[in-house]
Amino acid sequence: MELYFLGTNAGVPTLQRNVTSIGLRLLDERRALWLFDCGEGTQHQILSSPLKLSKLEKIFITHLHGDHVFGLPGLLSSRAYQGGTTPLTVYGPPGTERMILTTLELSQSRLNYELNIVEHTGGIVFEDDSFIVESALLEHRIDSYGYRITEKDRPGSLDPAKLAEYGLKPGPLFGRLKRGEMITLDSGETVRPEDVLGAPKRGMVITILGDTRPCDNVVPLAQDADVLIHEATFMQDLADTAHEYYHSTSKQAAEAARAANVGLLIMTHFSSRYKDEEQLEPLLEEAKSIFPNTRLANEHQLIPIIHGKQNTSQ
Repeated sequence: MELYFLGTNAGVPTLQRNVTSIGLRLLDERRALWLFDCGEGTQHQILSSPLKLSKLEKIFITHLHGDHVFGLPGLLSSRAYQGGTTPLTVYGPPGTERMILTTLELSQSRLNYELNIVEHTGGIVFEDDSFIVESALLEHRIDSYGYRITEKDRPGSLDPAKLAEYGLKPGPLFGRLKRGEMITLDSGETVRPEDVLGAPKRGMVITILGDTRPCDNVVPLAQDADVLIHEATFMQDLADTAHEYYHSTSKQAAEAARAANVGLLIMTHFSSRYKDEEQLEPLLEEAKSIFPNTRLANEHQLIPIIHGKQNTSQ
């Protein structure tokens, strides 16, 4: 499981940074790519990345401001030309379907793959045997949602010593036990998965927030997450401006991470007033003074997700 930032700027792109889009690469877990938001130019950013539209399975939209969705029509239209012919589902707030279908209709775009659009107003938006994705409303100028992605616990590893006690050797029976099935030996003895498996492996938890100023739903969405991705549009000296425009500061992002006991805070969605990495460094220092395990989102950087406190070297 890996994160890849395709855009980290707020409002408008600059020569250094594009507008918002985040890739969650799930190659080991489901051989798939999920996108969170799709600002203008996202498909161009993907061309310069290791991400493949042929693997794109789901897109989660936080809100309908242009810097988060104006890249969606183009990406949907050209996806098939990059090998993307499998079904694709877009999740987003009310209005997502109207925006997508109107654009495709007026441009006379034809998709040669199945497109599903799921609108939501919070709660569980997706669940299968491996993952659950929940959302909750944040506080922005229009309805904006945060997403909590939880990988369900996986079975523990087979214990060789316990397997040997039952005379079990590598083969199909191992797979059945790993899948949680009880087996019966030739002797008539039954073996339950819990008899030969170690402790379950805890799944990862990632929280990705849309644009927001501090509000009640931030901490519940992020509670004990391995990674929290939180906007930090301004530094704390512009807290009044951040509040007026329904955004957060780097200090507020760090306070949320500390309150939610997350493993790693990644800040993104930076104001274009911060032109380069040197000008972003004070935002990082401000956040680290409150929550040391903080890093800045850097575009075209692959970030592996691990449990607990993570290395924050840039």
